[in-house]
Amino acid sequence: MLKCVVVGAAGRMGQRVIHTINTTQDVKLVGAVETPTHPAIGEDAGDIVGLGKTDIQIKCELDEVVHLGDVIIDFTNHTASLNHLNVAAQSKKPMVIGSTGFSIEEMEEVKVLCKSCRCVLSPNMSVGVNLMFKVIEDISKVLGDDYDIEVVEAHHRFKKDSPSGTAMKACQIIAQTLERDLDDVGVYGRRGILGERTGREIGIHAIRAGDIVGDHTIIFGGLGERLEITHRAHSREGFARGAVKAAKWIVNQEDGLYDMQDVLGLR
Repeated sequence: MLKCVVVGAAGRMGQRVIHTINTTQDVKLVGAVETPTHPAIGEDAGDIVGLGKTDIQIKCELDEVVHLGDVIIDFTNHTASLNHLNVAAQSKKPMVIGSTGFSIEEMEEVKVLCKSCRCVLSPNMSVGVNLMFKVIEDISKVLGDDYDIEVVEAHHRFKKDSPSGTAMKACQIIAQTLERDLDDVGVYGRRGILGERTGREIGIHAIRAGDIVGDHTIIFGGLGERLEITHRAHSREGFARGAVKAAKWIVNQEDGLYDMQDVLGLR
């Protein structure tokens, strides 16, 4: 039985992960954590997510429950996740992180910490999205510099970071495949008289509206045709299932930093 601690337990993704754990064979919830100021602190995790009493009280610090679990699943934010990874590394516990928005400096710290612990970090845990990542890499290799590339993402009005981590990951894959530096060629929206589009730029556009769970479209535009690859998330179920799949996988790995491409055997 895989024992899981969920951090960000009362958030939109945390609740979905707990529901998925509840319906997954050989996996159980043993700990739940939220930010110290959250009103759910001290409440029963089952009551908060609509599962009824579980006798698992939501705590305000990972330190309080890290010893109970075999793996930690974290959907919070980049700053909090980095702090939690420190706790995981000290406790030698594997971790799954679905937070986005990590800076270059924070990612360097993540890599250092993962020399002494196991971690799956991915901006998107969905199996479909990670297949899309693989597909756009293959497409980029074939089309090369002959097609213009634009990435459009749409999310709910409450999302704090922009562009989404998934969109940025897609752009990074394409830029690396085409041997471009995303810092140089990324164009984030357009306004005004900008002149003709350059051949090497990668356009990145973000939409925030209503309760959109997550849409991502990668456009390869050529003269006379275009190819569009789109992934639409209808609910958070796919992200949660992917996170639990990653949790089951990471406990059997050696120390290091992994992503969902590793979990799914796509590289």
